[in-house]
Amino acid sequence: MSILVLQIIIKQWDKSQRTKQHIEERQKAANYYPIAFPAAFYAFDKQCIIDQHGDDLIGNRLIYSQPDSQTLQLDRFKVNLSNKILEYSESADSDIQPTTIGSLDNRWNQCTYNWRYSVYEGGFYYWLYEEVTINAIYLNTLDENVFINTEPEKIVNLTSKSAS
Repeated sequence: MSILVLQIIIKQWDKSQRTKQHIEERQKAANYYPIAFPAAFYAFDKQCIIDQHGDDLIGNRLIYSQPDSQTLQLDRFKVNLSNKILEYSESADSDIQPTTIGSLDNRWNQCTYNWRYSVYEGGFYYWLYEEVTINAIYLNTLDENVFINTEPEKIVNLTSKSAS
């Protein structure tokens, strides 16, 4: 039986960290890592491994769910368990068609998007910007270095209307 591996990298910053130096530092940060337990964990009745890296300044930023027996939802991404296809949805609006990223069957795809949030903290509101990267693959046998030792089948960079 194959297992879905989802690696999520979150880079977050506020308005004061939008200088050229800050941008260059974020660009130098890795977009893939080896899968390491116990930070990585099994989810959805051991159908999936989730490996999260990077920032989570507001805590519990990513929401994981299984809306039906054939779909896993991770933030703005959906994985169809029967055909092993990764999709990205910019909106929860069901009238907007998701963007198909690609097949995850023994090949990995990387998808990146930007977003921003209004955050209330310490009596003040501020914008929290983020870049989220997901590396995803279905494997027959777990290889902790799959994202290190192989090239992605596809790299997709999406820019949201809400990104800065």
